[in-house]
Amino acid sequence: MIFFESLARYRVLVCKDHQKNYLQYMKHLIIIGFFILSIWLPVLGQNQKQSDWLLSADAYKAKISQSGEDIVLNNGLVRRVFKIKPNVVCIDYVNLGNGQQLLRSIKPEARLTINGKDYNVGGLYGQKENAYLRRAWLGQMTAGKNDFQFDKIEMDIIKSHIDWKNKFWTSNGKRPSGKKLSFYYHAGAPELSGIEVVVNYELYNDLPLIVKSLTVKNTGKNVFKIDRVVNEILGMVEEQSAVVGRPDQMAKPQGIYIESNYAFNNAMRYDISDQTTHWKVDAAYTSQVNYDYQTPCLLEVYPDKALGIEIRPGESFNSIRTYELLMDSYDRERRGLTIRRMYQTVAPWTNSNPIFMHLVSRNDEQVKTAIDQCAATGYEALILSFGSHCNTEDTTQANIKKWREIADYAHQKKVAIGSYTLFSSRKISDEDDVINPKTGKPGGAFFGNAPCFGSKWGLGFRDKIKTFYAKTGFDIWENDGPYPGDVCASTTHPGHKGLEDSQWTQMEIQKELYHWLSERGVYINAPDWYFLDGTHKIGIGYREVNFSLPRENQMILNRQNIFDGTWEKTGSMSWGFVPLTVYQGGGPEAVLEPLNEHLTDYEQLMMQYYGAGVQACYRGPRLYDTEVTKKMVIGVINWYKEFRNILNSDIIHLRRADGRDWDGLLHVNPKLKTKGMLMLYNPLDEKITRSIKIPLYYAGLTTVAKLKEKYGPAKSYKLDRNYEISYKVTLNPKSYTWVQVE
Repeated sequence: MIFFESLARYRVLVCKDHQKNYLQYMKHLIIIGFFILSIWLPVLGQNQKQSDWLLSADAYKAKISQSGEDIVLNNGLVRRVFKIKPNVVCIDYVNLGNGQQLLRSIKPEARLTINGKDYNVGGLYGQKENAYLRRAWLGQMTAGKNDFQFDKIEMDIIKSHIDWKNKFWTSNGKRPSGKKLSFYYHAGAPELSGIEVVVNYELYNDLPLIVKSLTVKNTGKNVFKIDRVVNEILGMVEEQSAVVGRPDQMAKPQGIYIESNYAFNNAMRYDISDQTTHWKVDAAYTSQVNYDYQTPCLLEVYPDKALGIEIRPGESFNSIRTYELLMDSYDRERRGLTIRRMYQTVAPWTNSNPIFMHLVSRNDEQVKTAIDQCAATGYEALILSFGSHCNTEDTTQANIKKWREIADYAHQKKVAIGSYTLFSSRKISDEDDVINPKTGKPGGAFFGNAPCFGSKWGLGFRDKIKTFYAKTGFDIWENDGPYPGDVCASTTHPGHKGLEDSQWTQMEIQKELYHWLSERGVYINAPDWYFLDGTHKIGIGYREVNFSLPRENQMILNRQNIFDGTWEKTGSMSWGFVPLTVYQGGGPEAVLEPLNEHLTDYEQLMMQYYGAGVQACYRGPRLYDTEVTKKMVIGVINWYKEFRNILNSDIIHLRRADGRDWDGLLHVNPKLKTKGMLMLYNPLDEKITRSIKIPLYYAGLTTVAKLKEKYGPAKSYKLDRNYEISYKVTLNPKSYTWVQVE
């Protein structure tokens, strides 16, 4: 605007004073124009870059609006539109970041199987062409008389699904916010009189995310059996067209990422743990390219081995929650950042990241000594590891009293305390174990033999954990072998009726326990994907016998595990392992004890975990054995605490460890003064000098970056058009370095 206003003024002057040289004015004008552009172009570039929600999402706030028969959910990143007459249908689902339309056809809002029969919730009939949708067709479509019929809408704000209490250092404890839209339906079929359905949509601020769930209410006089709840059905635009091919051979739509709070498999990855996402073929889509109509473009979300749940008059049933996260790129790093941002927002407890030690104890004095060492070195928590003498299932008065006193001692030292407990991979009794539906006997569970959470023992286990933690004041629960999804054919267990409802009810028992603990500030480590119901950490991903290998091998393998395990989860959602003493075999070359004899390896193992924002289980009887060792441990912990905010920020993956050359990663956070932190490693026996491309787009930098290796002087680097710099670094043999970016 300044440029064009100047141009207008110069033209007026030229007309008034013919003695002036028009070309001279134009020359001056061009100079002024270039000067103005030189000032404003970097600003414009900065503003353009800040519009990326991964850099600054403050402008993307959820809104619900109504225009005639349309209800619109919109937060500037995602738009979802519903037509509410003659019944509710979703007619528009757009990623506003890249303009991608996700829908090609109309589907019901949900589907319930009640008393053995399917009933649609919402939806319209009559779309003949299913490759795409035109609004003009909607007027010709009709509602099904036996479907659940729309009654009303309600609007609210998003409320946290867990009233989480936080006791620990957290990078971001902000509660999620946004808008909630609920559609209410009554039964169209006479045989379902008294059944009401509420379909909920939660649109989050700052994220391209919608969370969908539903509630079934029985306000009538009859008992109804719910055999299945499909809480999301979407006719999606196909990712790939192929004339021949099976669904498992073709790519699934990549513009949407689906998770639910019903996942287990001990895989330490969601995609393998997922139990609810089903990509199906759509027989109604007769104009698709695939000759046999086998394109996987119909999304349905439901638990596969549930439900068989009876709801009596006055009772309600709540479905799983489906998290629908829209993706605007195929780039692996950006997709991973999007998933990680979802967890940082909707499950803020996963941002907590206390510094803890894993103690192997045989008596109370060893516990107190370890507490003293934690306090002396800056460690914030002590977890009594497997094989220790703490039994959280012992709720006798004497045991509670003993551990309450030890917990009080730890708290006086400002150290949190917790303990390990084993659930699934153990045999209890024929009466309490999971019953195999094929044999009618125990055995055949995920871990071979395992207790049923709905058995008398399982319910007692839940109550004992609650009692122990309520009365001792313990702060951390490490639940190994949590419920892994075993089905149970017993008809005598008090917590479930039979095979059909056994998985759902066991899952509900465990979720309730996790909620109870999380709402009392108890930190939960669990090797399965229960983050959306209150757990805090899972394993980074590792093979236990690898910790019997020589330390040199472990260091490289650990960095590989960190690199691989932080694409879809944050460092704070992960834990690693450092065997201070023998673990599953291995000789002296595999362990760090005596600690003072292996200080270099001890320090580097600490640095590569803390440098990734990942807490490791330092498993052994002590953190230090000499004053020199103590000084080293304190030095690393002080460094970590100094840079804790950036070290717990997003990771950009640079180069995976392969033992052949340098490897490393970059932390980025555009909101901090220190906007980046490089962690670089040299596994070789010789000194190396390398020029490394450092991507700084997600650090929020546009023109210049200042880098300081360790505490050295700052050096400025100009970013290229890809927001990258070339950084030259020299690394000594078998060493590491860290570099601040401002």
